Order: sequence, then structure tokens, then C-alpha cells
Amino acid sequence: MDLKDKVVYITGGSKGIGYGVAITLLEAGARVAVSGRTLSTVKEAAKELGSENNVLGLVSDVSKLGDEKAAVQEILDKWGQLDVVLANAGVGYFAPIDELEDDAWHKMIDTNLNGVFHTLKASVEALKKSKGYYITLASLAGTNFFASGAGYNATKFGVVGFTQAVMLDLRKYDIKVSTIMPGSVATHFAGNEPDEKDAWKIQPEDIGELVLDLLKMNPRTLPSKIEVRPTRPDKK
Repeated sequence: MDLKDKVVYITGGSKGIGYGVAITLLEAGARVAVSGRTLSTVKEAAKELGSENNVLGLVSDVSKLGDEKAAVQEILDKWGQLDVVLANAGVGYFAPIDELEDDAWHKMIDTNLNGVFHTLKASVEALKKSKGYYITLASLAGTNFFASGAGYNATKFGVVGFTQAVMLDLRKYDIKVSTIMPGSVATHFAGNEPDEKDAWKIQPEDIGELVLDLLKMNPRTLPSKIEVRPTRPDKK
């Protein structure tokens, strides 16, 4: 895929992995829409990313299908097409199951799992027209369970299964579908403040390079599930 003038939508794109991917794809010539739940954050991110000709900031809560439909429509109204969707928005709350709050469980289900469904439902017809690419950001937690991770594991296992089934559903339309499953990434996730202590982790721009590699892959080949992890976690 030649990224020049292609249109990309990244949920949760105002910071972290989504923001890093946005920078990489803009540099490759794409036009990028990023969404988030807070207007001020989205506006600031869009301003930092580039000009209004190439960047669109959108307020959308992926847990609400109506929000995602409105976001996609705004993209189509501005640029007339949608070629790549990265369902990246996610949250995490970690506690033993007997201590995990009901509200935390439902926030993870609504954002991490329902969110990828809502984003795809809102964009699938546009992707059919463009024969585009739908990518979800899962996690190594989608295949490796751990203590205090029941809610997060449940959603990420779900995202991996959802994406692989969707890949089979949509390839007849020449829509490519992949899920990326990172390990530790230097982001603000779960209250972290990235700094030099996170240098050993995957960096957001590394995920950006991976997304770019997927988009430039020969169309006859589909890496449908990609695990990526820090090379040397013992160097922390």
C-alpha cells in the first residue's frame, strides 16, 4: 500500500501507541484522524501532529457505537475515503478477582472488547469500498494469563479471537485484518509516566514502524497475528 494520501483512523490516538503510529504514518504521507474521549486532549494532539489538511482530531468514546459512527462519518465528510483503521483504544485495571471492582470490569469490557467491535461496525462499509486494512491492538496478555489480570486477560483474549474470526469474514472483500500483540510498551498505560526507566521497553514509534511494515507488505501475504516484545527485559 502506497500511503500517500491514504486515510487512516486511529482510536485512542491522542497519546501513547496511537500517537506514535500517527507520527509514523503521517511521515509516510498518509492523512490521519485520531480520536480520544476528551476534546482538549484531542485538539492538542492534532495540533502537535500537523496541519488540518492532514490531521483530524475527533472526540469519540469507543464504548458507544454512535460515537464511532459519527467519527467515521466525519472522516468521510472531510476526506471521502477510509483506507486503514487501527482500533487501539484500551484501558487496564489490575487486581485479584475477589478485589476487582464491578465498574473496572465493565470499563475494560466496554472499551477493550466492545470498542473494537464498534470501531469495525462503524467503518466496515468504508473499508469494503477501499479494500482497506483493519488492525487491532491486542496484547501478549491476549495469550498469556497472569495473576490480577482476569479482566484485562479476558478482554485481550477476546480481542485476539475476535480479530482472527473477522479476518476470515472480511478477506472475501479484499479487506486485510491483523492483530498486534505487544508486550511492555513505554506509554501512559495504567498510570505510568514514561521516562528513562522505560528505555528497555518497546517504544510507541516501534509499533508505528510495525504498522507501516504491515501496510507495505505484498498484498498476497497477510501477517494476521503478530507478537512483539522487548528484546532484553533483563536490561531494565
